[in-house]
Amino acid sequence: MERADAGFVRSRTGFAIGGVPPLGHSEAISTYVDERLLAYEVVWAAAGTPNAVFPVNPGDLVRATSATVVSVSAYK
Repeated sequence: MERADAGFVRSRTGFAIGGVPPLGHSEAISTYVDERLLAYEVVWAAAGTPNAVFPVNPGDLVRATSATVVSVSAYK
């Protein structure tokens, strides 16, 4: 597994790195949410540009995106 470069991200999502929203992609993508985010009442998600975000409950985000909850954080 490799980190996606800017060209790959733009071609697959239609958005620039730093602004990829969790919804509204031109094709279906896999979405993953770090389990530690579920401890927060609100998280901030990208909203289509590197300078736009929106608040969302992480549980609602998981449901809206059909995300898989995984452990990705470095510290436990």
